[in-house]
Amino acid sequence: MSDRAYRLSVGVLLLIGLYFELPVLIYSIIGIALFEAVTNLRIPIIVEKITGHKVVNESDGFNFKQRFNFDAERVWRLILAAVLIVVYVLFYDQLWYVAWFLGFAILGAGLSGVCPMFITIKWAGFR
Repeated sequence: MSDRAYRLSVGVLLLIGLYFELPVLIYSIIGIALFEAVTNLRIPIIVEKITGHKVVNESDGFNFKQRFNFDAERVWRLILAAVLIVVYVLFYDQLWYVAWFLGFAILGAGLSGVCPMFITIKWAGFR
């Protein structure tokens, strides 16, 4: 499973959880994102090890200077979990549209392979 397929599945699951009002699904996405960010045991890597197929993730095409020795995928998952906690758990009545925007943005990133947030994280200097 590539990171692009992972983003596509997260976007689809997030939108399904929001549309059908399934808070358990949203909380699961938050929990999994936090677990992956803290431990760096990411689902795409685990699937690669189980299946034995090495998936080459597409490069974003940019060569940014690495300032921090911290993986950009981990930062992306931390930001995803933090935004969902603030938007969905704490202030859903006021900020419900942000959760929907995040779901469609992640879905678009999975479909197109271009994630503006991930590119910004790489630009900030994460590896």
